[in-house]
Amino acid sequence: MGDMANNSVLYSGVKNSLKEANHDGDFGITLAELRVLMDLRSTDALRKIQESYGDVYGICTRLKTSPNEVCGEVSVGEEEGEGETGWIEGAAILLSVVCVVLVTAFNDWSKEKQFRGLQSRIEQEQKFTVIRGGQVIQIPVADIIVGDIAQVKYGDLLPADGILIQGNDLKIDESSLTGESDHVRKSLDKDPLLLSGTHVMEGSGRMVVTAVGINSQTGIIFTLLGAGGEEEEKKDEKKKEKKNKKQDGAIENRNKAKAQDGAAMEMQPLKSEDGGDGDEKDKKKSNLPKKEKSVLQGKLTKLAVQIGKAGLLMSAITVIILVLYFVIDTFWVQKRQWLAECTPIYIQYFVKFFIIGVTVLVVAVPEGLPLAVTISLAYSVKKMMKDNNLVRHLDACETMGNATAICSDKTGTLTMNRMTVVQAYINEKHYKKVPEPEAIPPNILSYLVTGISVNCAYTSKILPPEKEGGLPRHVGNKTECALLGFLLDLKRDYQDVRNEIPEESLYKVYTFNSVRKSMSTVLKNSDGSYRIFSKGASEIILKKCFKILSANGEAKVFRPRDRDDIIKTVIEPMASEGLRTICLAFRDFPAGEPEPDWDNENDIVTGLTCIAVVGIEDPVRPEVPDAIKKCQKAGITVRMVTGDNINTARAIASKCGILHPGEDFLCIEGKDFNRRIRNEKGEIEQERIDKIWPKLRVLARSSPTDKHTLVKGIIDSTVSDQRQVVAVTGDGTNDGPALKKADVGFAMGIAGTDVAKEASDIILTDDNFTSIVKAVMWGRNVYDSISKFLQFQLTVNVVAVIVAFTGACITQDSPLKAVQMLWVNLIMDTLASLALATEPPTESLLLRKPYGRNKPLISRTMMKNILGHAFYQLVVVFTLLFAGEKFFDIDSGRNAPLHAPPSEHYTIVFNTFVLMQLFNEINARKIHGERNVFEGIFNNIIFCTIVLGTFVVQIIIVQFGGKPFSCSELSIEQWLWSVFLGMGTLLWGQLISTIPTSRLKFLKEAGHGTQKEEIPEEELAEDVEEIDHAERELRRGQILWFRGLNRIQTQMDVVNAFQSGSSIQGALRRQPSIASQHHDIRVVNAFRSSLYEGLEKPESRSSIHNFMTHPEFRIEDSEPHIPLIDDTDAEDDAPTKRNSSPPPSPNKNNNAVDSGIYLTIEMNKSATSSSPGSPLHSLETSL
Repeated sequence: MGDMANNSVLYSGVKNSLKEANHDGDFGITLAELRVLMDLRSTDALRKIQESYGDVYGICTRLKTSPNEVCGEVSVGEEEGEGETGWIEGAAILLSVVCVVLVTAFNDWSKEKQFRGLQSRIEQEQKFTVIRGGQVIQIPVADIIVGDIAQVKYGDLLPADGILIQGNDLKIDESSLTGESDHVRKSLDKDPLLLSGTHVMEGSGRMVVTAVGINSQTGIIFTLLGAGGEEEEKKDEKKKEKKNKKQDGAIENRNKAKAQDGAAMEMQPLKSEDGGDGDEKDKKKSNLPKKEKSVLQGKLTKLAVQIGKAGLLMSAITVIILVLYFVIDTFWVQKRQWLAECTPIYIQYFVKFFIIGVTVLVVAVPEGLPLAVTISLAYSVKKMMKDNNLVRHLDACETMGNATAICSDKTGTLTMNRMTVVQAYINEKHYKKVPEPEAIPPNILSYLVTGISVNCAYTSKILPPEKEGGLPRHVGNKTECALLGFLLDLKRDYQDVRNEIPEESLYKVYTFNSVRKSMSTVLKNSDGSYRIFSKGASEIILKKCFKILSANGEAKVFRPRDRDDIIKTVIEPMASEGLRTICLAFRDFPAGEPEPDWDNENDIVTGLTCIAVVGIEDPVRPEVPDAIKKCQKAGITVRMVTGDNINTARAIASKCGILHPGEDFLCIEGKDFNRRIRNEKGEIEQERIDKIWPKLRVLARSSPTDKHTLVKGIIDSTVSDQRQVVAVTGDGTNDGPALKKADVGFAMGIAGTDVAKEASDIILTDDNFTSIVKAVMWGRNVYDSISKFLQFQLTVNVVAVIVAFTGACITQDSPLKAVQMLWVNLIMDTLASLALATEPPTESLLLRKPYGRNKPLISRTMMKNILGHAFYQLVVVFTLLFAGEKFFDIDSGRNAPLHAPPSEHYTIVFNTFVLMQLFNEINARKIHGERNVFEGIFNNIIFCTIVLGTFVVQIIIVQFGGKPFSCSELSIEQWLWSVFLGMGTLLWGQLISTIPTSRLKFLKEAGHGTQKEEIPEEELAEDVEEIDHAERELRRGQILWFRGLNRIQTQMDVVNAFQSGSSIQGALRRQPSIASQHHDIRVVNAFRSSLYEGLEKPESRSSIHNFMTHPEFRIEDSEPHIPLIDDTDAEDDAPTKRNSSPPPSPNKNNNAVDSGIYLTIEMNKSATSSSPGSPLHSLETSL
């Protein structure tokens, strides 16, 4: 460590000078070269290493690092890093506006802080083991730098890209990047590249780090999805100010302790010689304001504009009438002269008229509405957190209430993501659930316990739950964990057996691979005899069984016809239910016989005695069927989109309730889906998708691109009256595009990758489908809460505007003063919004269909309530205004002089008006014509508190408000009359609810959603393709996709075009302006010709990240669809591999970012290289 400190000091001094220089001389390898290398896969990468650097140690030498020592040349980069009371009205208005702005800003800040805090906690907790200064130390992943020697072991999530230096049986799960569930074996001689964001599933090793942060494979995808776009722009500007000379960036990558440093250089599209114009265009595009709002915001904005226009018109008319009335009365009727000394008085009158006009406007516009929406959403978001929904974008909350379709993953969302033994065939009995240990003969139980304990990898284990009350944690191979869990269900402990027989004492182990489809372990007994335990795919192991343990525990002969019986009566029924069947068997080698040839596996693993056959499945979460039933009742279609085989998918869908017997719904595989939606040229047609999606319920063996295509197809569809609102769940990096495309993207909090979370709107912290149903409930509740508030607010506004307008025109003064209206409009209504927005959701919300995007915010029933209550309140207010002084025997407040003190008359009008609103707040709790407005009122403590609190404050304002509030003290009798008239609104509400809405044909709805034809023309002109609501919503995402494709085309020096069956090598150089566009079309067409030749070939499941797949893997459709033992463990040398990928595509990564990528593509590979499900195609279709 001392050396390291010295080196750090030594090189920190020269750091600044290094930054100014071109770094090729300092290091023997550049950032660009490393990026090119990490874009290659498997044998291509190996060949490149050997040709350019000799071996991995050659790279280490050029990076000035040693496999055993940390690079001495590395220094961690630093962070850049009216008389006395005249002022009251104005001050009160200003204070109220400041309150609204601050509350909204604070809410946004706290939500962002909550999410960032969660993210940073996750990041800080993650540490990684590296070798520095000859010592093994653990450092935060943010401190890892290029040239570090990192130790990788089972269970690690790799934080950076690297090249393997030394490995022991290393297997990596690359599904988060590729979508492939098969583990990839990494070795020095075959595939030495390790990628960030992938999991180490077996073995251990050491790697030299070659890319971190945004230069790593996960970082590149983050860049494509637009993560950190703001930082890109800021740092871009700083760089241009500092210097214009070209920088290589290799040292910057090394100087970077965190992913963000130097982000601008990598995130901006790399410039070609004529690239300046393109950059400016990009900048203009990225600086475009995000015009499209959410569904609710769109409706509210439109409604607010309509109300605002009406209010402005009313206030203008009020001012004009008042001025004309004053002028005509004073100078025409009374025949007065305009005297110079009277000018200030006349001006005061005109100012008073203007203030009255402003009062009418203040009354007309519902200022509390934006805050009501924010409070409602913020409250819902906070409560949703308790329901395991972490909302990242506020509008996603209410959009979810309009959802009409949910495309859900299977594993982990609908199912528990923990393989479990659910059926067993033991001692000649088929148990439909795990038997009690007493039902199994002791000797069979003994064989079972020992066989499972030693013949499962010792790295597979079941650990206690992390949280109390949680489920035990499965570590290692999922199938083996299911078998170990089976032992625990039989009340036996596998660990006792493993303690007796440690891993070192195992005589011989035949590990599982996809050729054997079995695993066997040999034990040597103390008497010199041997016993072999074997487990594997049932149809394979049963063929090798000559005996079976009978009901009494004795071995009896097992003939071929017995085997056929078991297959028909046990294995096939299990397989039809989507179970994976595993057979457990053993064989004894007596002591006296000569030792067998252990290398001859076929002779060893034969003549077995069958112990049991078990059925394993990933069980459906117990609460899911009920949740799906609720969705279906609520008018939401649930579709399962999974990478699993179609039999398992169909079985799980039936158990969940997605599929019902006798229904005419589609359950198809990805390749069949692709064949149906494409025309002869291989292009996706919306009309074809429209024929499929309404009946589609299960899409099996699907790639992430299929998911994106399906989601886009449903959203773009015009088959139904309403535009479909689609929610999508996803956990992998390659689910990013689908999550971004969807109206609401749900990422998995536990199993989800960072990229998926970044692309999502809501994160499910428990990965559970029922949390999505809760999100629907909360979304609908938000919508209803805002409708409740609107019903309340607009009643206030209609009454207040008419009172202010009429009063002003008749009495030349508004009965309701500006500060009083501010109390009603801003403060009281804000509290009302809080009261009505905090109504908890009920199950009844799920009994109706979604409102849809075009359904008006104010229904005809609500309009009936608004106008009905407004009529009652106007009658009361005008009666009090024009006859109140006689009724209460007090002085009239009408026609008071300019600076008269507050009158009791107008105070009674104000008090009664406020109390009517207060009781109408209770009426506003119901918006669908329900009679019982008190139902569940005590479940909402906030509502009760606010109503009582507002009443108390109203007493204080009236009794002690005085001149600032234009109030005079009232007597008990006057208060009782005010309360009585206020309570009349409750009785009047009952009367209104008896009038059927259908009879009132004259009622209109208000607050419709934005129609397609209402979109401004200039917006359509900008991008003709983006007319659709969701398309415009995702403008930024589209730009990034274009940029991603642009990078591929810009940075390629040589692209091989496919023509007439031969590989033509030609350098397609990027040409300026129009020529460049033709070039781009040629490149896309060249790829297209290959894309669609392979339509009948197995569907590619490549990710947006990785086009590379292994040529050895094929999907064999001829194989029987019986789920076999954990195919995910298969080695990559398996010729008969199922659930696998097609041969390799030449472009290893859609982010190739360096000139000098030479691609050679042969026709025999082109057929399936970039099938229509490939990422390149998704890039192309986005064009």
